[in-house]
Amino acid sequence: MAQRKDIDGSTSVPTFYGKELRWQRERAGLSLEALVAGSFYGKSHLSDIERGERRMPLDLARHADQVLGTDGFFERRCEDVRKARRAGHAAYFEQVLEAEKRAKSIEEWCPSLFPGLLQTPAYARAVVRATHPLALDEDVEPKVSARMARAGLFEEDHHTPTYWVILHESLLLEPIVPPREMAEQLGRVVELSERRRIVPQILSRTCGPHPFMVGTAKLMTFPDAPPLVYTESLHNGVTLDDPALVEEYRKSYDRLRAVALSPETSLARIEAAAGDYRNGKQPDRLE
Repeated sequence: MAQRKDIDGSTSVPTFYGKELRWQRERAGLSLEALVAGSFYGKSHLSDIERGERRMPLDLARHADQVLGTDGFFERRCEDVRKARRAGHAAYFEQVLEAEKRAKSIEEWCPSLFPGLLQTPAYARAVVRATHPLALDEDVEPKVSARMARAGLFEEDHHTPTYWVILHESLLLEPIVPPREMAEQLGRVVELSERRRIVPQILSRTCGPHPFMVGTAKLMTFPDAPPLVYTESLHNGVTLDDPALVEEYRKSYDRLRAVALSPETSLARIEAAAGDYRNGKQPDRLE
């Protein structure tokens, strides 16, 4: 039998919460299955919460308090944990933060910005400052750090989802950071691609009409749950789970991928643009 991994409750609010949940469950002599019995959740969901890897739904917190006789403790602390998990991120992004960690595949279409999972600190800082022009440094840096932490998905010792991204050519030609920092941003995309962590494609500005002329999209699939789509606009984002709507996004993304440059050509284009910025040149437009 595999040895159970201990939980270090000092690392974060979610792990402290999860460790207390496990302690109370085991003190009551209950298995994971026994505690979730009568709820709408499975033992894997509860196990993830105990390890601090998943948010506690309010109805499950109430269920746990009732079964364990903890006088509303887990319900009262539930929102504190939710706030801690999304620290540095908008409230509407909370579900995506959790979903990224469990995803089997992630596919993104980003017409105006490099997606958060690929951003360098300098690029992320420029985005945050543009969105929050009056924010103080002490408010900006936590947002940048939180965005950088998400990229842990691509590290060797973490579960790595299949990641495919389609980027508009304008991202290579219209930098929002100085040339040196732009070269670093493009170099980050190249480095992840060469490590076989991501597959990038470039959509040429001359491709003509295409299925995704309006909006952004992040499509996520999971080994044990239905797919989701996340779409975002200024100061707002929506996570969609309606099967029919998710399927429409799926079709549009596949059509968009079909008119984009091949991954090989796209990577060569990104590498060339990075080299141009390092040498103080403006990259040429695709004809």
